[in-house]
Amino acid sequence: MSRSLLRSVLELRTPMTRLPPSFLLPIRSRALTTTTQHVDPSIPPTNTPTQTSIPPRAPSPPTPNTLSRPQHQTPPAPPSAAAAATAPSTAQFLPLLRAQPNHYITILIHGRPYLVTEGDQIRLPFLMHGVLPGDVLRLTRASVLGSRDYTLRGAPLVDERLFECRATVTGVESEPLRVKVKTKRRNRRSQRVASKHRYTILRVSELKVLGPAA
Repeated sequence: MSRSLLRSVLELRTPMTRLPPSFLLPIRSRALTTTTQHVDPSIPPTNTPTQTSIPPRAPSPPTPNTLSRPQHQTPPAPPSAAAAATAPSTAQFLPLLRAQPNHYITILIHGRPYLVTEGDQIRLPFLMHGVLPGDVLRLTRASVLGSRDYTLRGAPLVDERLFECRATVTGVESEPLRVKVKTKRRNRRSQRVASKHRYTILRVSELKVLGPAA
């Protein structure tokens, strides 16, 4: 019994040379007990592979026998109306179209298409300014010209030298007077708006197919 007490007293007097396990120490003491390895930057590592830079290869000059394709190719321009008029197919079938009766045409007036024949009446959905009843207008914008058996389509328009279409201004029509009452919510006042639209009337007086353009 005395030996065990003497041993315990000696252990308390002598400093502790052993430390408890690392998982029992606090975080700060654990960081102090860990060993760090210092690497000298001047000495290259032996296990890491060294990287060598490869100089860029100079472009080889093109040989005279090889053909290089251009990078940007411009699309071909669409055929014009004059080119379409002088096409062999147009020159071949235009006399056949001209020989047939009862021609029709899809005329464009302010971008609106109207399929008409000679003698038809057109009621435009607007008032055409600068014209008077009795004036004769030459219509030159058409997308289709044809007959019973043949049709000539424009790309996008038919050449104006292949046909002649004239329209006569017959007068101006007006719709009945319309009155609309406009009201707003939670408002006792009301507003009366009157409208009376006017329309221009045209009559196709002449439509004929001409010869092929020179």
